[in-house]
Amino acid sequence: MSTTSRGRSIDRQIRAYALPSLATLLAQPLLVAADTAMVGHLGTLPLAGLALASTLLSTLVGLCVFLAYATTAATGTLVGAGNRRAAASRGVEGIWLAAGIGCVLGAALLLFATPVLELFNAEPSTTAQAARYLRASAVGLPGMLVVLAATGTLRGFGDTKRPLYAATAGAVANIPLNFALIYPAGLGVAGAGLGTALSETGMGGWLAFVVARIARGSGASLAPSRRGILGALGQSWPLIVRTLCLRASILAEIAAATSLGTVALATNQIAMTVWQFAAYGLDSLAMAAQILISTAIGASSAAKDGASPAQQDGSDGRTEMIGDVPAVLGRCLRYGVITGIGLGVALAAASVPIPAAMGAESAVRSLSTGTLIVIACCLPLASVAYILDGVLIGAQDTRRLAWYMLAALFVFAPIAWMIMAVHSAYPDVPGAWLFFALWAAYGGVFMAARAGTMLARARSGKPFGTP
Repeated sequence: MSTTSRGRSIDRQIRAYALPSLATLLAQPLLVAADTAMVGHLGTLPLAGLALASTLLSTLVGLCVFLAYATTAATGTLVGAGNRRAAASRGVEGIWLAAGIGCVLGAALLLFATPVLELFNAEPSTTAQAARYLRASAVGLPGMLVVLAATGTLRGFGDTKRPLYAATAGAVANIPLNFALIYPAGLGVAGAGLGTALSETGMGGWLAFVVARIARGSGASLAPSRRGILGALGQSWPLIVRTLCLRASILAEIAAATSLGTVALATNQIAMTVWQFAAYGLDSLAMAAQILISTAIGASSAAKDGASPAQQDGSDGRTEMIGDVPAVLGRCLRYGVITGIGLGVALAAASVPIPAAMGAESAVRSLSTGTLIVIACCLPLASVAYILDGVLIGAQDTRRLAWYMLAALFVFAPIAWMIMAVHSAYPDVPGAWLFFALWAAYGGVFMAARAGTMLARARSGKPFGTP
């Protein structure tokens, strides 16, 4: 196959994996949107409780995203090597691990919801509403985490469509479930939590069934293995560190924005919302990179061992096309940068209408427009960080990734602290300039630190997984 044909084939694979992944990512916020819309009709107090509880719940689930990333990389590498039985076993172990963690976290929320929520110092009436939602949602935590592990497994097998079907069905089913439980059943805010829990449980059950069929078809056992589950957990700790660092950077950014005043905080909500939606697009490409890189590494490893991955254990032959790791890396980066530039241009063009559409007041609109232009300039750089994040996860080079993310946090956090200190010591310094500097630090410096360290690793010439 010629270089041009190979490049086009990889591009088609990127699109085939990224587009369903993007749609899956966008389907998830619909669950929260349905809760918000329906609970909003109950009044301000239940809505405030929902905001508090959903923040805590989304943080817990977000910290467990390693369940998806680790299984994608592990199963993808094994599929690339043609060992579908071992890949299915790894996915089954990931699902058992997810179910176990979900049961532990769910039980903890049921028992300690109120004490944990009281740490946020909200009004007692708000805390009570939040506890009702959180306890009702807790029963769905095993299902939520199984969704992550099963989705990662299917992505490792190159299947990004069935996770999309599950996410879409769950988002659609969530609406009548919430309505029935909130209003006719009279459960109020707890009904919203229970409806979402049931939707997530249904999604997790169906995806687990799909993985079980793959496992049975490849001869893999469905029984839990203590050694396998503990091994999966042990391999996941670098991804936990990576996620904690990412969350810490977001908290540092929000803390600095809060210190700059009400207008800056309101603007930050708009800016962070836009950033998150842009991140969905970049995340979908990172997921495609995870799949392609892990499969390519598995195929290359099998070729070095003298095996033919396309002929082993029922492989579908796609590894023949993408077994060249440098080619896959180069195409993923190229696609990411082009996407980042496109998103940046589109955001710059929409920097005026977006704040207006969100109903912001004049001062917030003005600050938001400038901030969105800063973000638009940072998106091409951010695309490199996101893509390489997916590359290193796919390559299972996660220990380095954890150190790189920690280093990036140590670069950004002092800048956020300095911005707060300058605002406190020199109140005459325009808050707008400090706010622009904050977003330039987060979207530019933080992303540059991430991208720079990972790019140096990717371009070092050392095979992934070597010291």
